[in-house]
Amino acid sequence: MQPPSEPTRLVTVFGGSGFLGRHVVRALAQRGWRIRVAVRRPDLAFHLRPLGSVGQIVPMQANLRYPWSVERALDGADAAVNLVGILYQGGAQNFDAVQAKGPRTIGEAAKAAGVDDIVHVSAIGADANSDIPYFRSKAEGEAGLREHRPDTVVMRPSIVFGPEDEFFNRFAGMAAMSPILPIIGDGSSRFQPVFVGDVAEAVAKSLEGKATPGATYELGGPEVLTFRECMELMLKVINRRRKIVSIPFSVAKPMGRIMSKLPSPPLTYDQVRQLRLDNVVSEEAKAEGRTLEGLGIDPAALELILPTYLVRFRDHGQFAEKHPV
Repeated sequence: MQPPSEPTRLVTVFGGSGFLGRHVVRALAQRGWRIRVAVRRPDLAFHLRPLGSVGQIVPMQANLRYPWSVERALDGADAAVNLVGILYQGGAQNFDAVQAKGPRTIGEAAKAAGVDDIVHVSAIGADANSDIPYFRSKAEGEAGLREHRPDTVVMRPSIVFGPEDEFFNRFAGMAAMSPILPIIGDGSSRFQPVFVGDVAEAVAKSLEGKATPGATYELGGPEVLTFRECMELMLKVINRRRKIVSIPFSVAKPMGRIMSKLPSPPLTYDQVRQLRLDNVVSEEAKAEGRTLEGLGIDPAALELILPTYLVRFRDHGQFAEKHPV
């Protein structure tokens, strides 16, 4: 008689229906996890179910602003992943409630439920002393979660790119319609774009015990590029010649203030301020091996991935001529 097989572990993924979430869910499903996708709108997470076998991925309702729903989402779970984050504030969905207090709520509920393995995705630039609310709330969220679960592994990625990203897709869309491509500032701010699949792999490896408990990992791709260089590479990929026009910060700030009042703002005042700062992996993280490479992941190059999903912005898509337009 065969001995009974070990029960499949259950992980609750908060915010699993978003851009990064679908890739994290796929990576965990491929490893055999049972996945509970905890989101505000479960009906918007049904597209995740085909990523696993029948019954392996189950969406459920949860909202970080309501502790009882977080407790329910963690009931019976062996591990948890928090991917919840917002780029701009609107109504009750503000930085303080979602990114500062929300992770603390997860930590409290995880402690009560006995959930020890937790991965929290934050962002490079998180700083409790920052005067930018986005970065300050990210740091407060990390601290609040670790107050209750000190062994939480924090992942801080740079700009994340991939098929559904809001960075390269947005600028490529602008370049496809306009003869000029505006950028904020002189374009000298440095980024280290990281492929969404690599970030998802880092999360999955952490739950497999490959990351140091309580450590903070900084995730970046193999290249450091300026904002302008990112745009030049994007234009090369979509075969379009466009004049890159710099918008001074003195002009962009009031534009951001006005746009912040829109329901889905293309630019906010805080985002303008963020673009003044470099967004790259620190030398300290590299020295201590708290990077993708430290987790045994060879990061994908930007120029290899961009053509796989930006081809639709070429003049004739995948059938475009070689010469730019």
